[in-house]
Amino acid sequence: MREPVKRLVEAGRVVAVKSLVEAGRVVAVKSLVEAGRVVAVQEDQDGRRSVRITLQDGQLYLHPLLRQPTPAHAHTIQESDVVGVLDPSCTLAFLDLGWAGSTRGRVTIRLTPDTPLARQFVLLCTGQRGHTFRNTKLLWVVGKGRPGERVWGGDYESNDGKGGAPLLPDLQGQYRWSGQAGAVWSGWWLGGPTSALFVITTRDRQAGGQWSGVFGDVVSGLDVVRAAVNHSDITEVTVVDCGVVLPL
Repeated sequence: MREPVKRLVEAGRVVAVKSLVEAGRVVAVKSLVEAGRVVAVQEDQDGRRSVRITLQDGQLYLHPLLRQPTPAHAHTIQESDVVGVLDPSCTLAFLDLGWAGSTRGRVTIRLTPDTPLARQFVLLCTGQRGHTFRNTKLLWVVGKGRPGERVWGGDYESNDGKGGAPLLPDLQGQYRWSGQAGAVWSGWWLGGPTSALFVITTRDRQAGGQWSGVFGDVVSGLDVVRAAVNHSDITEVTVVDCGVVLPL
């Protein structure tokens, strides 16, 4: 286990951790995470929110903050400390997509380093500001079956494309242009009333065409997005879970 998560444990930010550190190594964190017994918490004026930390395929995932009971005998970490170990230069976020009653797969997105849209996307994947992409629908598909095919999502407010207000006051920044499949970008003018909405390109554009406002790229799970696009009703596709990948 690399230093960021190890330091949280050794600094005493996990409750009752004496047995976790032995000979300078964290020896039981993996089994605790696998058992669902490591939980990040956030206290605010309305009480406590907590977030699951899971381990899958050798990756550690932080899920969104929710108002939910903390599991009995859980080891707790301050959510701000966990988020603090994220590296802005290589932040990975994830969206789990589902339809027809089941989760179909995970989409992992590498965010462009330290841009306002990337920071906003992290906020909506982690729920740090109270809002989250969890349980939002994909909204519509543009150019289905043609070059430049793309799908919209992210309306955490009204779930119909009319909401999705920005969480940050200024979204201007240095953004890339891209017409490649897998690009994640903002489809509306920055700072507009729906500028938390995101677009994922699922087919390359032709003749060098590009879109601006690109703040990430799908690094795995583009096949899941394409399968969602081909579902009979895109609004039946939901983000059943979301979050970020923690560095190990």
